[in-house]
Amino acid sequence: MTQNSTPSTGETTTPSTVEASYPLISVATVPTERAARYGKQLVSHMAHKITGAWDEAGGYLLFDREGPVLGRFDIIASPSDLRLELRTEPERADRLEFIIGIHLARFGARDSLTISWERTDGSKGTTQGPLTLEEVEAHARAKKAARAAEREAGHAE
Repeated sequence: MTQNSTPSTGETTTPSTVEASYPLISVATVPTERAARYGKQLVSHMAHKITGAWDEAGGYLLFDREGPVLGRFDIIASPSDLRLELRTEPERADRLEFIIGIHLARFGARDSLTISWERTDGSKGTTQGPLTLEEVEAHARAKKAARAAEREAGHAE
């Protein structure tokens, strides 16, 4: 498995060196014959802002953008599904499930991927997808417009 450096410290982080004893585990099993492709795409996309790594069978993402690790996703690909395992604090579960789930739903819109989370503490998990191609395109247009508005505001100063 490849390793990434943490942006804040430059230290190399691997799954075995991260202390992750969180009280909540939330799992989503997404049926797809393209599990490795989607897992790699998810890790590659998210690893631009947070720590992540991928090899042929799986990977991980650490939500460490603001310093301490707020949650950890283990991503396991099999021939029939992609399994996402989140470890975090209960108050962060909705947000972290949504971030990973909506990205995966966008990547897998052509395959109508649905990401439904089940939590070990019995609380209700979230669901993302399936998304239509029109919804994905509308999101991309809105994001592009927001970036243009930010650039425009920066020039006005």
